[in-house]
Amino acid sequence: MIKTTQSLKNIVLFLLVSILAAISGCAVEKRVAPIPQESTAVPTQISPYNRKDWPHWIDADGDCQNTRQEMLIATSRVAVKFKNARQCTVVSGEWFGVYTGKTFTKASDVDIDHIVPLAHAHRHGADKWTRDQRRVFANDFENLLVVDDSVNQSKGDQAPHEWLPPRKEYWCEYGKRWQQIKEKYRLWFDELELKTLGVLADTCR
Repeated sequence: MIKTTQSLKNIVLFLLVSILAAISGCAVEKRVAPIPQESTAVPTQISPYNRKDWPHWIDADGDCQNTRQEMLIATSRVAVKFKNARQCTVVSGEWFGVYTGKTFTKASDVDIDHIVPLAHAHRHGADKWTRDQRRVFANDFENLLVVDDSVNQSKGDQAPHEWLPPRKEYWCEYGKRWQQIKEKYRLWFDELELKTLGVLADTCR
């Protein structure tokens, strides 16, 4: 029953973005063209995904602040406050959630989202990567956003044709960043994913 409900949600989502494409009057194919051909090749076999194989929230510069803390510090609209004098852990600040339009002041209320989720990357070419390559991807600031923790959980590892930010004003930027990251790491695209990215590009007006 749960799988059936999720499938219906995916169908409804794709129909919604398809309607937006029709309204825009722009051909989706025009938006798909820039994506390199080699990034669309479907692998013959994919190894099982294990989140432990993707080292994330590392302290790259050895200052006791891991990737999550660095993101919270860099994106807060005000000076952040730390848990103690060591300044390793952020407890408060002010963050605008681009997925919902809500503002948060408690660090515990936000997650750091991988725009292109780790599991999705794994299924689209990254299963052949080394552990070091996965570490780079998992901590790449270009692929990270501070977001509402509940919305991040609802997104899971879904692609744009399966899930989109509730705040439609961010669809244009979301599509751009999703495509840029997948092209940067040469990850392949699903057919429905490509079509949806084209529709999202048509909202950039």
